[in-house]
Amino acid sequence: MHPRLSRSLAAGLACIVLALPPFARADGIDIGKPSAMRNLVPAKQIEGQAAQQYGQMLKSAAAQRALARDDHPQLRRLRAIAQKLIPYAARYNPRAQEWRWEINLIGSSQINAFCMPGGKIAFYTGILDQLKLSDDEVAMVMGHEIAHALREHARERMAKSVATDIGASILGQLIGDGRYAGAFRFGGDLLTLKFSRSDESEADLVGLDLAARAGFDPRAGITLWQKMAAASRGGQLEFLSTHPSGEHRIREMREQLPKVLPLYEAARRG
Repeated sequence: MHPRLSRSLAAGLACIVLALPPFARADGIDIGKPSAMRNLVPAKQIEGQAAQQYGQMLKSAAAQRALARDDHPQLRRLRAIAQKLIPYAARYNPRAQEWRWEINLIGSSQINAFCMPGGKIAFYTGILDQLKLSDDEVAMVMGHEIAHALREHARERMAKSVATDIGASILGQLIGDGRYAGAFRFGGDLLTLKFSRSDESEADLVGLDLAARAGFDPRAGITLWQKMAAASRGGQLEFLSTHPSGEHRIREMREQLPKVLPLYEAARRG
C-alpha cells in the first residue's frame, strides 16, 4: 500500500472511531445503546424529582442523627472512590458532565446503596461494616449503582409505567402539546424503585467496566458477590431482591474479565 494512502486510511479510521458514540468503542465491554423508551420522559424532570427526594432523605437522616458528617472516615473514603469513578461516567452518558454529584453515608444496619438519577449516591453503613468491603469492592458496588443512573433505568421504567397507565397515544399528544409535565408527576418514590433483572445485569457490566477504567481491580466483583451471597443465607437481602442469582452474576463477571483486566492494568500503569 502506498505510504500516503496508508496515512489517509489511518486518518480516516481515526475519525470514524472518534465519531462513534461512547458505548460503541472497541475497548472494554460492549454495552449497546440504552433503551429509546426512556426518551418519553424528560431527563430534567426525573433528575429534579430525584434531587428533591434525595434532599428529603438527607433531611430525615440528619433529624435522626444518622447522616454522617463530612469528616467521617468512611464518608471520606466513599468520596475518594467516587472521585476516581466519576470522570469516566460521561463515557456512558454525556449528561453526567452536567450532574451535581453527591455522595452521602447514612447510619443504618441495612446492606444497601443506591445512585438516583442525576448522580445522587447514598451508602448505608451496614454494607460497609457487615461485609467488610475493600476499596475495590466498594468501587464495584458504587460502579453498579452509578450505572443505573447512567443508563437511565429509572427514567426508562417510569416511561414504561406512564405509557401503560395512560396509553401511548395520549402520551404522544401530551408530549406533542408540551403538556407532559403533569403526566410524570406520579412517578412514585425513586428511593424504592425496583429494577428488572436485565437492568441489574446491565448495571453489573457497566459498573465492572467503569471501575476497571478508574483503576479498581474488577476481580473484586467476584469476591463482592460471594460476600453478598454469604450474607443473604437465612434471609433475602433487600439489595438482592431483584438481582440475578450470585452464581449467575459471578459466572458472567468471570466471562467479562478478559475484556476489563487490560483496562485495569492500563489504569494502574497510568
